[in-house]
Amino acid sequence: MQKRKTRTEKKDSQPEGLIKEDLPGQASETPQPDSPEELTEGYWDRRKHQKRPLYTIIFFYEWCKSCGICSALCPQKIILQDETGKPHIEAMDDCIGCRSCEVHCPDFAITVKERYPERRKDDGSK
Repeated sequence: MQKRKTRTEKKDSQPEGLIKEDLPGQASETPQPDSPEELTEGYWDRRKHQKRPLYTIIFFYEWCKSCGICSALCPQKIILQDETGKPHIEAMDDCIGCRSCEVHCPDFAITVKERYPERRKDDGSK
């Protein structure tokens, strides 16, 4: 059995917050979180700061009868009604793509489309 050679380079200064783990044949630096809250950061936290909307809501105003179901059922409260009762989007970035508005619209006047379907990871399921 051969011994693996390890590099023994010493750096004068290392960035703070890094843990150095010496493994046979390699050295890796893993960032250490400053607080437990950093461990819970995930998709929804990143989405808050995202500039491009993930979903597009399309209204077919010719079909809309201004019933208000879409604005009442939107969990993010981004669909508002103007003075005539027609729906409009307040903040498209906040749409989570639940399609509640699309499913419950009695006139089929709303369509929710994913903006970047090619970015979805294909896991092979049907």
